[in-house]
Amino acid sequence: MTVIVPEPVLVENDQEVVDGGALDLDGGFVVPDSNAFGHSFRDYEKESQRKAAVEEFYRINHLNQTYEFAKKKKEEYKKLSKAEMSIWECCELLNEFVDESDPDLDDPQIEHLLQTAEAIRRDYPDHDWLHLTALIHDLGKVLLHPSFGGEPQWCVVGDTFPLGCAFDESIVHHQFFKENPDYKNPAYKTKLGIYSEKCGLDKVTISWGHDEYMYLVMKENKTTLPAAALFIVRFHSFYSLHRSGAYTYLMDDDDKEMLKWLQIFNKYDLYSKSKVRVDVEKVKPYYMSLINKYFPEKLRW
Repeated sequence: MTVIVPEPVLVENDQEVVDGGALDLDGGFVVPDSNAFGHSFRDYEKESQRKAAVEEFYRINHLNQTYEFAKKKKEEYKKLSKAEMSIWECCELLNEFVDESDPDLDDPQIEHLLQTAEAIRRDYPDHDWLHLTALIHDLGKVLLHPSFGGEPQWCVVGDTFPLGCAFDESIVHHQFFKENPDYKNPAYKTKLGIYSEKCGLDKVTISWGHDEYMYLVMKENKTTLPAAALFIVRFHSFYSLHRSGAYTYLMDDDDKEMLKWLQIFNKYDLYSKSKVRVDVEKVKPYYMSLINKYFPEKLRW
């Protein structure tokens, strides 16, 4: 298959400029100083119009994300019986939603997906699988759509974390776990809980959300993307691991290798959330070529 790779095209107000320096068109990736609201990235404490809403989101999330809940949701959605559509059709569906858990972003999701993909594409031009991984990493948020049952945001978005063991204090808004039924469960309240040291993250039940769902979609539709792509999608919201170093005692050697790619990806996933604008129609042919390379035309969702 011949893959046509046009030049990356990013625009803001019809000019090839980027506010905050998120992308340097003459060089590599440059970390901006602030997010789209002018605040430090992932600042959950600074006063903003979204602070109270984000806190309420995590209060409900931490109350309801239990081990049994996550297992039940995984069994329900593993059937992939909700829809049949292409990757790009799913991207377009996400235009209707804004992530209530994210203090850095109030743009439609497709904007963030393309910002992330284009930033990585600029610095890693020979890793087309990573470009596509960036484009699809949040597609599991389609669970919010009415045709998928219209799941509430608290069980679709937000930081993810292991269930079946103690909640690490590095998890955002950890204080809200005190009302979670698992918090005082003797089987789950210890460091290892139901797991064994170095058991591997594949054996760990993670809080249910868009990450786990998209991982299931990729795996069951037999994508030919490398294992690192599936790892990135599955754990990209597991911030207590890849930002704070928590739960490393559950990782095996394979996880440690995959984590290197996730940490590369995370920098772009986070810092592309600024006032970058991407000309969707100009970059679409490139991403369609990657979709056709690594996925079937239609996927079960």
